[in-house]
Amino acid sequence: MKSRFDHFNFNVTDLEKSLAFYDKALGLKESRRSVAHDGSFILVFLTDETSAFQLELTWLREHQTPYDLGECEYHLCLRVSGDYSEARRFHKEMGCVCYENESMGIYFISDPDGYWIEILPEK
Repeated sequence: MKSRFDHFNFNVTDLEKSLAFYDKALGLKESRRSVAHDGSFILVFLTDETSAFQLELTWLREHQTPYDLGECEYHLCLRVSGDYSEARRFHKEMGCVCYENESMGIYFISDPDGYWIEILPEK
């Protein structure tokens, strides 16, 4: 059997705030949306408009409290094109840089729900 990556999911508490964050911080755009007939959930898929991989944001009407992310020992990783130093400066101005490892040349940003996203330069 052969498989390929399709999408990754983050559950979010404020869908509009998350959509605005992912657009501003990473340029991810909504590619499709699915709304439950009873309004109990909304699924929004985000794309980088380059690869087939998508980030699914799930909003659940009944879940009004922050999600327990445990020890956050997982993360999503994106590569940024262009000036990597400029991307880091921009994310610092946004106030979303949560961890930096200067010796490795990497940093992480945190989304509105506390999910970590590793930012790497384009290869």
